[in-house]
Amino acid sequence: MTLFSQVLVLLLASVAVVAIARRQGLPPMLGYLVVGMLLGPLAFGMLPDGAATHTLAEIGVVFLLFTLGLDFSWPRMMAMRREVFGLGAAQLLVIGGSGAAILHVLGVSWPSGIVVGGALAMSSTAIVLHQLTDQSELNRTHGRLAFAVVLFQDLAFVPLLALAGALGNSGGGFTAAALARMAGEGMLALALVLAIGRWVLRPLFYEIAHSRLRELFTLTVLLVVLSCAWITQQVGLPMALGAFLAGMMLAESEYRHQVESSVRPFKELLLGLFFISVGMLLDLRLLYHNFFVVTALLAALLLGKALLVTLVARGFVASNFKAVRTSIVLVGGGEFGVALLTILVQHEALVPERFTQPLLAAIVLSMMLSPLIIRANRRIARLLLGEKGPPGSALEREEAVTDALARREHVVLCGFGRVGQNIARVLESQGFEYIAIDLDPARIRLARNAGDTVLYGDSADEELLQHAGLAAASAVIITFANPAVSVGIVQAVRRLRADVPVLVRTQDDVGLADLNAAGATEVVPETFEASLMLVSQVLMLLDVPVSKVVRTVGDIRAERYATLRGIFRHDGARVVDDTHAFREELRSVVLPPHSWSIGRRIEDARAQGADVTFTAVRRQGITGRQPDGDTELREGDIVVIYGTPEALEHAEAVLLAG
Repeated sequence: MTLFSQVLVLLLASVAVVAIARRQGLPPMLGYLVVGMLLGPLAFGMLPDGAATHTLAEIGVVFLLFTLGLDFSWPRMMAMRREVFGLGAAQLLVIGGSGAAILHVLGVSWPSGIVVGGALAMSSTAIVLHQLTDQSELNRTHGRLAFAVVLFQDLAFVPLLALAGALGNSGGGFTAAALARMAGEGMLALALVLAIGRWVLRPLFYEIAHSRLRELFTLTVLLVVLSCAWITQQVGLPMALGAFLAGMMLAESEYRHQVESSVRPFKELLLGLFFISVGMLLDLRLLYHNFFVVTALLAALLLGKALLVTLVARGFVASNFKAVRTSIVLVGGGEFGVALLTILVQHEALVPERFTQPLLAAIVLSMMLSPLIIRANRRIARLLLGEKGPPGSALEREEAVTDALARREHVVLCGFGRVGQNIARVLESQGFEYIAIDLDPARIRLARNAGDTVLYGDSADEELLQHAGLAAASAVIITFANPAVSVGIVQAVRRLRADVPVLVRTQDDVGLADLNAAGATEVVPETFEASLMLVSQVLMLLDVPVSKVVRTVGDIRAERYATLRGIFRHDGARVVDDTHAFREELRSVVLPPHSWSIGRRIEDARAQGADVTFTAVRRQGITGRQPDGDTELREGDIVVIYGTPEALEHAEAVLLAG
């Protein structure tokens, strides 16, 4: 089969299987895993198992870890050091040690047993983090602990890989000097990446951003990601670790959202290839001939890891429920475990093949089950503990709140960019509720963290409009700049409701006739004055007295539009220069355990130099707007702050690390 034919088959199978998975409500990555399993060299053999395929797949994980690094600044990482080096090390020692001890009883040497035990302890960084992100659980307690564990596993892979390589080359012996040399090279590479991130990346992106060339910005991002990955790879560290550190350094700059927007298309495409490559590892013939052995090993692996991780995690969390959820997320195997076992498979003198081959199949099978297990982690934990708990997961509770709001009188905002958020702030200040619809996942995540009701999807989708409560809406506001997009939304709204007022924002008078013909009630001009005019129209439609509307608009103008400048920057936002009048933006900061600000007041943070406006504190799903200085901050709080990018960066560092 030619290369073109292979690519065509891969695309056809991926589209079909992933579409079926999505329609059945299953994680898309499960579809990719099935494609790899069926079309790989160990099944129908329609896809090659070459080095190029695995390299591209590994680059997909590199981009995933880079984008995750953009969400974890250095102060946040310092606040999580207890979980990373405490829980992560304990998990690896307990599970790896247990596996090594069992194999030693069965006649395997201690060094080889340690490598196999380490392989069993590994979890898939890509699967765990991708699924938790999709479920909006990465910032919850079990998600944060799972992230800390897989990050430590990435670090621990280096000495385990060195040990496996030394055993393979020496037939069972290894030297402490070789391991020390590997550790020294690894520390040097990490220091080099951190130095580049702190003293080179920000000036570099400052110059590139001011060139106003989007293609050059994207090329620079790709160069930075792959260069940092290459540096760590050269000394035996995982490529993804270097990319994660680079992302973490850029997280402290004002360019992180635009950087994330640039790498997202590459990440999604290559990450799909990674999941396909994992599926290709499952040998269906081995599974058929050793079905009961592999099944028993799989059950032992899942149950053993769940039990041991629960016992370890219990010392880091206050409840059994959170410890069990953490263990369930981590029960699956990982790509680094597969890599370690693959090395040992080539040297049967180290570990008999009757152990390694079934173990390899069980680990790959556990990786294929991981998306489903992680998705149901809350229900499984409740079942194991015999608890009922509150109805639904956090995501389900948010959906329940949205459904209840959709049945009440509210405003539907189509588009939650700068103009949409301006309108939302004023509506909120006047006591009106709203449901927004947007297509930017990063912006939606930030807004929902801050307590805003925002749905993901196309505003022209009639089913989504119904879910947003169009039937009970008092008005619909369309804030997209493209008139063609707005026309489609107006037409969709009019097909569902002919009587609801529809207000449309445009940049100029282009498309005015089409919008009026589609049924727009009002078409309003651009920028801040557009926001003010839309707000005044909507408030009057909601029967607010005219005098109060005029006074509200006058107050906003008198404050030099300060109310309208507090937005979450979207992914494709153009970088503004240092003298721009509207550089201020909002940022939400999650307070993990051991953050400096826990137990302290907002005034204490200001005294440490946090020169920003604290606009809200969200605690256990309840949002308190405009908190006073005596408000005491607690673990898990989401603090919403407002200011320039530089002030926000410093304030976040104060909140997390003091």
